[in-house]
Amino acid sequence: MIQDPKRYTITAALPYTNGPIHIGHLAGVYVPADIYSRYLRLQGKDVAFICGSDEHGVAISMKAKKEGITPQEVIDKYDGIIRKSFADFGISFNNYSRTSAKIHHDTASEFFRTLYDKGDFIEEVTEQLYDAKANQFLADRFVVGTCPKCGNDGAYGDQCENCGSTLNATDLINPKSTITGETPVLKSTKHWFLPLDRYDAFLREWILEGHKNDWKTNVYGQVKSWIDAGLEPRAVTRDLDWGIDVPVEGAEGKKLYVWFDAPIGYISSTKEWAAREGKDWKPYWKDQDTKLVHFIGKDNIVFHCIIFPAMLKAEGSYILPDNVPANEFLNLEGNKLSTSKNWAVWLHEYLEEFPDKQDVLRYALTSNAPETKDNDFTWKDFQARNNNELVAVFGNFVNRVVVLTNKYYDGVIPTPNEFTEVDEQTLAELKAYPAVISSSVERYRFREALGELMNVARLGNKYLADEEPWKVMKDNPERVKTQMYVALQIAAALSVLAEPFLPFTAAKLSKILNLGDLKEHFEGFSKFLKEKDRDAKDIIIDKTLGWNDISENSDLLPAGHKIGEAELLFAKIEDEEIQKQIDKLEATKTANIAENKQAEPQKDLIQFEDFAKMDIRIGTILEAEKMPKANKLLVLKVDTGIDVRTIVSGIAESFSPEEIIGKRVSVLANLAPRALRGVESQGMILMTTNAEGKLVFVNPDADAPNGATVN
Repeated sequence: MIQDPKRYTITAALPYTNGPIHIGHLAGVYVPADIYSRYLRLQGKDVAFICGSDEHGVAISMKAKKEGITPQEVIDKYDGIIRKSFADFGISFNNYSRTSAKIHHDTASEFFRTLYDKGDFIEEVTEQLYDAKANQFLADRFVVGTCPKCGNDGAYGDQCENCGSTLNATDLINPKSTITGETPVLKSTKHWFLPLDRYDAFLREWILEGHKNDWKTNVYGQVKSWIDAGLEPRAVTRDLDWGIDVPVEGAEGKKLYVWFDAPIGYISSTKEWAAREGKDWKPYWKDQDTKLVHFIGKDNIVFHCIIFPAMLKAEGSYILPDNVPANEFLNLEGNKLSTSKNWAVWLHEYLEEFPDKQDVLRYALTSNAPETKDNDFTWKDFQARNNNELVAVFGNFVNRVVVLTNKYYDGVIPTPNEFTEVDEQTLAELKAYPAVISSSVERYRFREALGELMNVARLGNKYLADEEPWKVMKDNPERVKTQMYVALQIAAALSVLAEPFLPFTAAKLSKILNLGDLKEHFEGFSKFLKEKDRDAKDIIIDKTLGWNDISENSDLLPAGHKIGEAELLFAKIEDEEIQKQIDKLEATKTANIAENKQAEPQKDLIQFEDFAKMDIRIGTILEAEKMPKANKLLVLKVDTGIDVRTIVSGIAESFSPEEIIGKRVSVLANLAPRALRGVESQGMILMTTNAEGKLVFVNPDADAPNGATVN
């Protein structure tokens, strides 16, 4: 672990431009990375927060084929959606680039060529799956088959999403091409491989020994299992028509494998940022006094902890990551998030449907972050965290302080009188919070850090509740001046401490407190951070207070300073808004069932005479009641046109007796009678299921009379 680095290079996993951003991406990568970067900036650190769109590889080609457009049209479409979503959500990247940019193609090609010239690759002719009908080699994601480890028949050629195993396409049982549906054949092709086995000793020393105490257990454990299982050479090139050309002779028609070129995107994005800002990019990647941190999801651990470090080690001039604080997965309403099944909360849609509530989502995702295990996002929990915590705790405290200050002193901070023991204890506790929150943030425990931030607001609420200035004002107005002064110091501290977690709220609170008018008051924070993040939708970090001022300065809001009028920081979210989102997901679930529902196989052939034996009549249900002590059975009286008969039907879990009286039905009238729980059933009601799997009656769509036969 690097102590007191000169600068920080923070990377967030490059999102694939084959779809928009959803809450799983935010919780796993982008919100924690943004919290960390904002926190460091508040301390005056030199930070390069880097990201960009990952625009090569099979996922893009697959999306292009599915939508009937070109790969370039796909990446342009989704890069635009992703870029705007991040900006509107306030993710404060110093640079957001694209791997389709020339600077990236040049950087990745140069990196490959360096390793090639040093002899770090193995050149091999291998047998790979080939779709003869499509006349092309099949990249991993263009092959599906049965996983050899768990038996899942929907495994891809690179990974089984059911058991998580990493695979080769040739490992699959009964492989099929997703392009044509044909069974592929093996065909020889030449590729270049990175011999990961050569880096076994380096990785064991660097990670298993060097980082066993400071890396997260989920990250360390996955890396250890990979290394212990034995590392093997991994191809860095592919037979594809979309990507970066392999820059050597004899590699015509081949592209750099996306896992090789994508992490180099961090480097090319840093170059792009440095050139724009007039900086030298090299110290951010090649100086040992730089702390490099990768924020990723758990599905990228192997690439960022084994493969990319091996690439950097092979090149020789780059630093290695100091930490890779990968998160686990976030589920949605009890089910795994799925882009292909549309089972997700998409960021761009959230921003439209919940305007000005960016911080509510940031709060909900951070307080329920999947830091050590998979967690579940539910809309009810989202609502509860907003209403019961942000509104009732944070917002309530600030509102009371500002309202009372304006009521008693026309918004001017009063001069405090003598501090009581309670006042001094409260201010001392406030001064301790920056160090407490810092400790959690610097150990990548953002959920814990957010809890401590809320404890600052709780400190303020408790102080007001215990001191009751609205009561004291009647008999001791001089005492209230001190009480309000203390409460206002807590509010000022919140405007700083909240910024990494709730940047929109912090900016709003700073404006309410008129902190921008206090630049002359502070000397300790001489370097005012004034940075308009060009990807953060006009959020201006214009802090007169720094992180450390809270613990070092007792006069955050000085007497005589005038604050603004009260504004609500958070609004209550009503049940109707949440139900709308739940209904939206239910509609998605219904659509998925309908899309994936497969008709049952045809039964054995029968003769016409077999069908002619069945007497199916149109009838009407006259009466219905539940069968005693039977949850599934209803006893029906049905007019079949030839008689009124009793039929026992197993539909009680789908229908109440009242809702089916008068229902037109089709009845198998000549079914042999059968006694069910002592009641003789004289026929059968014909039913089927709809797209949701719910029972529905088979009945005529025209007004056929009771007794009409179905032929």
